[in-house]
Amino acid sequence: MPTLLNIFGLRFYFYSDEHKLVHVHVENSDGRAKINLIPAIKVVENRDIKPKDIKKALIIINLYKEEFVKEWHKYHGD
Repeated sequence: MPTLLNIFGLRFYFYSDEHKLVHVHVENSDGRAKINLIPAIKVVENRDIKPKDIKKALIIINLYKEEFVKEWHKYHGD
């Protein structure tokens, strides 16, 4: 389960046996969420992460999207 980034109490990662669409998982002490990166950044699942922390995660994802997608393809292939 490669970790992409730990910042502001949020951990961004994906699983080693992931499936399409390109997405990341985010977790903090409250819960976890799944956020698609392509075709657009979109929260597809949220299990108990507070709205303010989801908002923070989305801002971070917007900043690091290119790197996250690059890491996904590097790890999983195209």
